[in-house]
Amino acid sequence: MSYRREHRNSRTALFDDGLEEGGLRPSSSFSHETDDHDNDKAVHTLQDRVLFLKSLTGDIHEEVESQNRLLDRMGNNMDTSRGIMSGTMDRFRMVFEKKSSRRTCALAGFFILSFLILYYLIRVLVYLKHG
Repeated sequence: MSYRREHRNSRTALFDDGLEEGGLRPSSSFSHETDDHDNDKAVHTLQDRVLFLKSLTGDIHEEVESQNRLLDRMGNNMDTSRGIMSGTMDRFRMVFEKKSSRRTCALAGFFILSFLILYYLIRVLVYLKHG
């Protein structure tokens, strides 16, 4: 029980001369210098963090600008491709609208199909002959 009493007495001794209008009074100039040093250290830490965040946001801004330029170029290239494809499709329509052109395309398709069939048959015959 004496331990509790001693503990209580040491606690009250710590806070009795330090209370002033709800707060603690600095007991010496050492604590004031320590507080100033801690505040200066905290300010420098915050300055470093602010500078880091500023450089980070600058880098993010540059990256966004770069990606926007890339997307603009891609959009322009897509528009150009769309124009070329549209012109090609218009030419195909004109070719297939004429009766003589349709006949020419059908004849070319027939020759290509005949060539592929003959090629396949020759490969099968060679395989059967050697196999």
